[in-house]
Amino acid sequence: MSRRRSLLALAAVTLLTIPWLALRGLGMVETLPTVAVIATSGVAVVGAAFLLTWAAETAEGDVPRSFALAVLAIIAVAPEYAVDALYAWEAGQFAGTPAGDAAANLAVANMTGANRILVGLGWSLIALYAVYRTQRGGDTAVVKREGFLADAVELEPRISVELCFLGAATVVAFFVPFFGGIGAFDAIVLVSIYAAYVAVILRGESSHEQPLGVPGYLQSLSRPRRITAILLLFVFSAAVILLAVKPFAKGLETLGPRLGVSSFFMIQWVAPLASESPEFIACAYLVRKARTTASFNALISSKLNQWTLLIGTLAVVYSLSLGYYDVLSFSQRQAGEIWLTAAQSFFAVTLLVDFEISVREALLLLGLFGMQFHPLFQTFEGLVAFSLVYVVLGVVMLVSRYERLPKLVRTARRTAS
Repeated sequence: MSRRRSLLALAAVTLLTIPWLALRGLGMVETLPTVAVIATSGVAVVGAAFLLTWAAETAEGDVPRSFALAVLAIIAVAPEYAVDALYAWEAGQFAGTPAGDAAANLAVANMTGANRILVGLGWSLIALYAVYRTQRGGDTAVVKREGFLADAVELEPRISVELCFLGAATVVAFFVPFFGGIGAFDAIVLVSIYAAYVAVILRGESSHEQPLGVPGYLQSLSRPRRITAILLLFVFSAAVILLAVKPFAKGLETLGPRLGVSSFFMIQWVAPLASESPEFIACAYLVRKARTTASFNALISSKLNQWTLLIGTLAVVYSLSLGYYDVLSFSQRQAGEIWLTAAQSFFAVTLLVDFEISVREALLLLGLFGMQFHPLFQTFEGLVAFSLVYVVLGVVMLVSRYERLPKLVRTARRTAS
């Protein structure tokens, strides 16, 4: 991307945040209709997420490529952390009341929705887009087989580390509902898994592919100018997210019932879809530039950090809000949501143990994601039943690919050593 196009892209994305900042600065937010508040604050969050992503990519420096992608994954979902922290904090502020219980359930709902969107939409759509790009003469990292549905995206074995740690975090997550809430044990174990993952990838390779687009332009700047630009992007985007995330989330809560949709649905699905969209676009851009493995590396790393750090954040923020330690409790329905999210994660990992994902598998992942919205699966019993479907499919995948598991483990060990 040329200097002119990069500057135009930076200006355009920054402009997405200006309407909300102007309305906030002029004190006009309270006079706006709910839809206008949601639109302006939501667009500001999306714009800020793009700026954060570009800042993180630019700041990669001479660190291992996997570590850079892990940092990028954390930064890209910062708006998601902000929404969850908001409800976890409110759960602590109103602990012991119906409002506190509702906020705790919304925090869990937002976390599970974000995780399932990332896998159900992100992984599947990026895989389908990679195959589509191949049809257009783009990425060559696709295995061509007889019949379009059998075509598969071929990924480099370097994703084995992410897959192993994600598998470990998924096993732990299955047990979270059995302890009546998210507590210190869950936070310590899951955060430790992510810390171990970071420690492993820090010992990995230090070579980098040339950044593309805006990050590529920013990295071409002199070191003082580059550092200044990175700091400005981080500070500005973080400030925008902090100013916009609460009105955005509360607006969705208010608008949902007016449209005949529950507040839970809005917070579980609409809010994370908005906050995850910049990451999807960034990963699609990597695919467009023939970097499919890097795209999936970022997606898997995002899933790992949301499945570890995001859950741990809930327990920490809740206890800080209370002023003392306690477990963040949730309803039986949310226990079912956690099991379904863990089951989907398990199935998704099994799809990639052979370092491929076919069109057929991507469509299955996408189709199962869509099926969960059927009324049949909106009860605790329905969620558990759907979880069993994912688990059975995952077991079938593992059995059919058991001979690939030693290679996955060997590759992960080689990377960790």
